[in-house]
Amino acid sequence: MNPAFYHKLCVTNILKGVEEGLSKFSNSSKVAIIFAPKEDAPLSVFDPQNILRGHESKIKEIFFEDQKKWRQNIKKKILGQSQGDVVPVNNLALSGLISYGGCANDFFYQMWFTEHHPDMCSIHPTERWLEQAACLLIHDYNSRTTAVNSSDYVLKNYSLQALSDYIVDERQQHLDFDSKILISPILNDILNISKTREEGAWARGALFFTDPQRLEKISFITKIQKHERPVISNVKHIRKLLVAVENSDRKLVSDGCTIIGITDITIPDYAIAAEFRGDHGFLKLGDEKIASFFDGSFHSTTREAKMVELEEILLDSDIDTEKSTLLFQLIAHLVHSAGRARHGCTLVIDLNKTPTHLSGHVLEPALSLLEPKNIKLACSFLKIDGAVHITADLCINGFGCLLDGKTIKWENMARGARYNSALRFSADHSRIVIIVVSADRPVSIIYNGIEVNAFSHWRPVYQYTPDPTNLKKYLDGVKL
Repeated sequence: MNPAFYHKLCVTNILKGVEEGLSKFSNSSKVAIIFAPKEDAPLSVFDPQNILRGHESKIKEIFFEDQKKWRQNIKKKILGQSQGDVVPVNNLALSGLISYGGCANDFFYQMWFTEHHPDMCSIHPTERWLEQAACLLIHDYNSRTTAVNSSDYVLKNYSLQALSDYIVDERQQHLDFDSKILISPILNDILNISKTREEGAWARGALFFTDPQRLEKISFITKIQKHERPVISNVKHIRKLLVAVENSDRKLVSDGCTIIGITDITIPDYAIAAEFRGDHGFLKLGDEKIASFFDGSFHSTTREAKMVELEEILLDSDIDTEKSTLLFQLIAHLVHSAGRARHGCTLVIDLNKTPTHLSGHVLEPALSLLEPKNIKLACSFLKIDGAVHITADLCINGFGCLLDGKTIKWENMARGARYNSALRFSADHSRIVIIVVSADRPVSIIYNGIEVNAFSHWRPVYQYTPDPTNLKKYLDGVKL
């Protein structure tokens, strides 16, 4: 096989694997790499989705302001290192991107990039994913006999191992003893428990895993006799025991092998915890959320809409910054409340000085959302058919409101009446933002008849695979 073609295949295959794997773990994800296989090789870039566009000035500053010094610094890092050893380098800290870079004797430099989605519990598992891609690229690039599609497969299915790698790294760094807890089996058991029903109900409650060395520091409400302690892999038994701690501050405690007992203390630092919340849950390290789990898999999402587009619309409006920030916080609270309660709703945010007239239950006087009791009332209004009308002065003007409008060409009949009514009404009324929350959690932000958070320029790599290009040409505007 032609060496140039083989090397392109290695980079393309690994990038595709990372992209598909992260798209399952997070939202649709784009990936790019800047690399130089040899010390004297020019820097190349492979960015099929153009996620580095907009960062040209900083990339030029880092790599080309003093290229000789940059290469010397990398050479110092790998001096004396064994073949295949990856030495981490500082990430480029590009806004909106997660990156991981490394250098090695047999692959001079590489820096991987992917998107930092706003609803991620933690970026660290994604960093471990990029680190694995860097290691696999070195191996594949230098081994002509390797079946490169095996690396693709590994990276497509790396979520559980990425979480495990991060947890192991953190615990080794901060614990003053060698932990004997096996992380990967625990993560598999957590997923299996989350899929197991008890009398038709999903698991609720908390379970945490701590090392045997730390058990004596835990104040137990009660313990299970040693010879009767259920093993963690017996997920049906563990699911039954969770009934004892659901809807409370109590937690099941495990040493990684069996259930030891029940406690009501806070989760210890660097203990691995699973918080089951019915059809979903969260994986934690101490009190830090690192992932969610649902549908039998781990995911990066916090399961709460960040609504970045709404925040931008409010900041660009003529409402003063302090008021627009407060309005955004109140709207976010209402949306998250509806999401947690698993019911659909519609909010009309009216930025007009004179509120638009909506047919429905108009309130006299309007209720100020600056009053905490009115926020609770607003959450109840969301459960009633029709939209809740909120004005720019942080008041509820009405509820149960009907939205109508003329038919528009870009309606989506698959989305139902609530969504399409919002599209029609928004197309006919300026300075109105409509938030549509579906019962299954998706949130649509509609402005001027357009769902502003629906656009995606993601383009599958397997449909469009350009060659890696010279980084200098890329920064000078050459299109791939």
